[in-house]
Amino acid sequence: MAVVWNVVALDRAPTENSLSDVIKTIHWTASDSETVGSGDSAVTHTGSSYGTVGLSAAKADTFIAYASVSKDNAVTWAKAAIGSDEVTSIETGIAGQITESKTPTSKTGVPW
Repeated sequence: MAVVWNVVALDRAPTENSLSDVIKTIHWTASDSETVGSGDSAVTHTGSSYGTVGLSAAKADTFIAYASVSKDNAVTWAKAAIGSDEVTSIETGIAGQITESKTPTSKTGVPW
């Protein structure tokens, strides 16, 4: 599958630079899963990441008020603020979590 980015919450300020309802922080999640096997023996392996990112000051010519922001807007802004290298690192880490779940490199338990 592909990593799915989602927005959990948006923090906003009442006014900034004469603009109203300005989004200041995006709380995001990114997740992916892979199912191995089928039927009763199917096992779903998952990976995820959560974070927050602050946005730079709003500009009047590109401003979208809180009530008009779509999920796609917020995900695009979050990824831009995080930066493409870090987005790639987050998605690689999620893939690594799935790989580790499928083929663990360490185990926990007791011998009895």
